Amino acid sequence: MFRDRQEAGQKLGASLEALQLKDPIVLALPRGGVPIAAEVAKVLQAPMDLVIVRKVGAPGNPELAVAAIVDGDPPDVVLNREIVEAYALDDGALRVLIAQERPELERRRALYRGKEPPQSVAGKTVIVVDDGAATGTTMKVAIRALKRRSPRKIIVALPVAPPETVDELAQEADLTICLNQPARFRALSYYYGNFPQLSDNDVLDVMAQLRQDRHPAFERRSSGTNAASKSRHEAGT
Repeated sequence: MFRDRQEAGQKLGASLEALQLKDPIVLALPRGGVPIAAEVAKVLQAPMDLVIVRKVGAPGNPELAVAAIVDGDPPDVVLNREIVEAYALDDGALRVLIAQERPELERRRALYRGKEPPQSVAGKTVIVVDDGAATGTTMKVAIRALKRRSPRKIIVALPVAPPETVDELAQEADLTICLNQPARFRALSYYYGNFPQLSDNDVLDVMAQLRQDRHPAFERRSSGTNAASKSRHEAGT
């Protein structure tokens, strides 16, 4: 069991540090992956960014993903071809479904980034971090989108996940590191002593702390995100 997400991130960071990775960049899956990725980035002294994924639900069954949109410049759409074929969705129907989810992706991008674009991953060792993975669906989508952006390699870093999920992710990524692989996987919160649900404000607070600490992730950041954070606090949110 991990004490909290911060301890999990520190342990992941130690495991990754031993690999002496070249040109690493740490990408967090919001919201739960953010405090863990922040600790990993501190250990590695690596830049950190977010990889924002928005699921596109099937008609009449929004929990079943026919596709996902992954934030980027431009965003990537990753299709779940089995579900697309099962619902007999043509290109026009897919465009409508994807268009319906773009506003929420844009909202989260604006909230988390302000006007800053995602950091480039071209030629870099990309470390994708979350606080755990039951099925790994969101992580798989992120990996598939990131592969289109010419990274040196992609590493999945997780504190906990079931062995079958780790095996599936290992087929997608160049390397998968998972500290705890319980055969009988329970709810993710079971593996943490303190596991609060995180809000958008929690994400912004972690990113603001990294800026305050002059972390490498923000050496090239403009004042746009700072202004967004300042406005949020002035509004009392």
